[in-house]
Amino acid sequence: MADAPLYRALRRKLERSGSPFPSRLDPGEGELVLLGGDITPHWLVAAYTCGAFPWTGEPPVPWYNPDPRLILLPEEFKLSRSMRKLVKNLAYAIRFDHDFEAVMRGCSTTPRPGQKGSWITRNMIRVYCELFKHGMTHSVGVYRGDRLLGGLYGLSFGRAFFGESMFSLEPNTSKLALWALCEFLKGQGFHFIDCQQVTAHLISLGAKPVDRVHYMAMLEQAACHESLHEPWQFGSMEPKV
Repeated sequence: MADAPLYRALRRKLERSGSPFPSRLDPGEGELVLLGGDITPHWLVAAYTCGAFPWTGEPPVPWYNPDPRLILLPEEFKLSRSMRKLVKNLAYAIRFDHDFEAVMRGCSTTPRPGQKGSWITRNMIRVYCELFKHGMTHSVGVYRGDRLLGGLYGLSFGRAFFGESMFSLEPNTSKLALWALCEFLKGQGFHFIDCQQVTAHLISLGAKPVDRVHYMAMLEQAACHESLHEPWQFGSMEPKV
C-alpha cells in the first residue's frame, strides 16, 4: 500500500530543506526540543518522524521528545479477566475511521481529574482532520447504536502508530478501543504504539518505558516501511446479540 501523495510531498520537502527538529539528542538532554513553529501538516510530519510531538496547539507551540518514552508493542497488550469477558461478550460496536472528528472532540471535551480545559486546541482539530482526509490520522470509536461512548485517535507513519489521546464515557470503552487497535496493528505488522508519556494506567495495559536512544532507533526502523494511508477496517466488530 503506497504512501499518500501529501505525505510523499512533505517528506520530499523535508529532505530538501531539512527538518527543524533534531534527529539525535544526547541522553539526559532536555525534553522540550523546540518552541515555536505551527500546527501544519509540514510541521507535524517533521516532528513525528524525528520523535517529537506538540504538547499543545497554543502558540508558541512546545514540541517535546520525552526520555524515557512509553511504547506499547501490539502483541503485548494485557487483557485483564474483566476485559477478556468484555471482549468475548462484546456489547458495543467498534468502528475504525468512522467519525474521526467526533472521536477527537470526545477526547478534547471529556473531563479529566486535575486538568482544566484541554491541550487539544481548535487548530489541532482542524489540521488533524485535514490529515485524516489524506490517511495520515486514524481513530477507533466504541459505540452503542449511534452513540459514541469511547475511543482514541492518533497518527500513523511507516509501521509506527502515535497515540494522541483516548476517552471513556462508560467504563473500559477506551481500553476496548486500544485492544481493537492492537489486534489490527498486529495483523499489519506494526512495530509499536507510541504512548508518549509514562503513566501507570498504560503500563498496566502492557506498555513499557524505553530510553530515548532506543526509541529513536525503533522509530527509524519503523519509518523504513510504507504507510497504510487509507481508511482502516478491522473485520466485523458489531455487538453480539
